[in-house]
Amino acid sequence: MLYLGTSGFSYSDWADNFYPRGIQRRDWLSFYAREFNALELNSTYYAIPKLSILESMIRKTGEGFVFSIKANQEITHQRHPDNGVFEAFVSMLQPFVDSGKLGCVLAQFPFSFGANHQNAGYLKLFREKLKDVPVVVEFRNAQWLKPEMFDWLRKHNLGFCCVDEPQLPNLLPPVAEVTSNIAYVRFHGRNAAKWWQHEHAYERYDYTYSAEELKEWVPRITRLNGLAQKTFVFANNHWRSQSASTIRQLRMMLD
Repeated sequence: MLYLGTSGFSYSDWADNFYPRGIQRRDWLSFYAREFNALELNSTYYAIPKLSILESMIRKTGEGFVFSIKANQEITHQRHPDNGVFEAFVSMLQPFVDSGKLGCVLAQFPFSFGANHQNAGYLKLFREKLKDVPVVVEFRNAQWLKPEMFDWLRKHNLGFCCVDEPQLPNLLPPVAEVTSNIAYVRFHGRNAAKWWQHEHAYERYDYTYSAEELKEWVPRITRLNGLAQKTFVFANNHWRSQSASTIRQLRMMLD
């Protein structure tokens, strides 16, 4: 099963770009869900929303629509496992589980999260804390790209997030690998000039893919989809809804 969508949907700069003029912000998700069958919900990275907000979001999406929930920054970046955030995050997932709309949890770790025994131990703890919830791990540091790491992820039922991002030293190359029953791909754009040096966070993801660049991924995604039960493809080059255009192009190519 192939799920395609964008990383986030409620950016102000999407008004009059993706969302037609006149559509109220409260109706944005319903509009989005008419075109895409999945959403990477990234607001959960910054704060854990009220259950009423999440339940409202679920109601605005139709049958077959699923969410990938980005893990809160306190459990991927600060990493203080005993402060109750894990429990609060798992509790927050329940409406998605109950509605059958939980695709998985995406745990994106920072570049500083290097490959060592301590961090591997934290990943094991992360897996245990989330119990039977499907988890996909995104590394930003290429130290993790070793054959034994892929085997370790499979052993602990942790999915591997494939990425397309600038080819800068120690960032991940475009490796296509499956380590659980979920395949996962994120398109961050290739804005090398702004990846490390930018005034605003969105600048890192300000990038328009060419058709030739996206075609590189078509055989990879096809192979991943043949190996996994579910395949998620999300575009994160979100400035002025470039991510929506990325997924539209990919969808046509994959069809």
